[in-house]
Amino acid sequence: MKTIKGPAIFLAQFMADEAPFNSLDGICKYMADLGYKGIQIPTWDARLIDLEKAATSKTYCDELKGRIAEHGLEITELASHLQGQLVAVNPAYDDLFNAFAPAEVHGNPKARTEWAIQQVNWTTQASNNMGLTSHPTFSGALIWQTMYPWPQRPAGLVEAAFEELAKRWVPILDVAEDNGVDLCYELHPGEDLHDGITFEMFVEACKGHKRANINYDPSHFVLQQMDYLDFIDIYHERIKAFHVKDAEYNPTGRSGVYGGYQNWADRPGRFRSLGDGQVDFGAIFSKLSQYGYDGWAVLEWECCIKDSSQGAAEGAPFIENHIIETVKRAFDDFAGQDVDSNLLNKIMGL
Repeated sequence: MKTIKGPAIFLAQFMADEAPFNSLDGICKYMADLGYKGIQIPTWDARLIDLEKAATSKTYCDELKGRIAEHGLEITELASHLQGQLVAVNPAYDDLFNAFAPAEVHGNPKARTEWAIQQVNWTTQASNNMGLTSHPTFSGALIWQTMYPWPQRPAGLVEAAFEELAKRWVPILDVAEDNGVDLCYELHPGEDLHDGITFEMFVEACKGHKRANINYDPSHFVLQQMDYLDFIDIYHERIKAFHVKDAEYNPTGRSGVYGGYQNWADRPGRFRSLGDGQVDFGAIFSKLSQYGYDGWAVLEWECCIKDSSQGAAEGAPFIENHIIETVKRAFDDFAGQDVDSNLLNKIMGL
């Protein structure tokens, strides 16, 4: 068993136009002062990283790591969720997702997809240049709008969608293989990869590609009413990144999983700051430690009630208190004996 690293924090939800949240040094100092040891960088934010330069210059990566280290922090992963989303977009969502891409590819789905693929590959190459081995992302979606089978889905639609998804992602996964980096899909509503079944379908369509892995986030499983602990038992070999994010599900006689088009504060399923939701993080950290997960525990803060400043301040000690220093020897070693073949045979009656 190995010890999980942390606490760390995903910066995406904290970047803003005002100091200290509008610059790399400002936000690094802020998070370090709260007790964080690592930061996960969203590669779509140019205030934090020049992605193209990071993909092509190890010198730049070394300098960026050094600059962050001056604040007592490490880079845990580079994340490409917004770009990964655009690798596969159903036309029904074109206008909504244009905001994730530069203006020059708006209204041009083919160019937008090509841009997204390059961005994801650059994130992988930059990860390699920084000595990182995990790269969290989204899969995108071609058939999310058919998630509920009414009207009835045409025969073969799901299989065709996953074949197309694999066609787009396998070359990206091959780049990941060439760079020794695992792509870690966050299984998330709105993505074709949103639960264990869809992840399995994708891996099968990708011929079992070993670089297709998981960014484990239990909050999304609470909202889907999945068993997030059993998920670890099933998929632990593919869990290569970990978002520590809380959630709660409180159904009523008026609304349930689908949420009734309500805003986040009024939905039965909603994201919460760490410790305010229903996720059993003690059990999660125990299971991940049991299976030898030695990556980072990264807070992804989202809450519809609590302010981000309080959420960030509470997050570092929360994660710190859940990290398990795994055992170096068995607790009952004091009562053990050296191997004695005669004794073993005697115990077995031989």
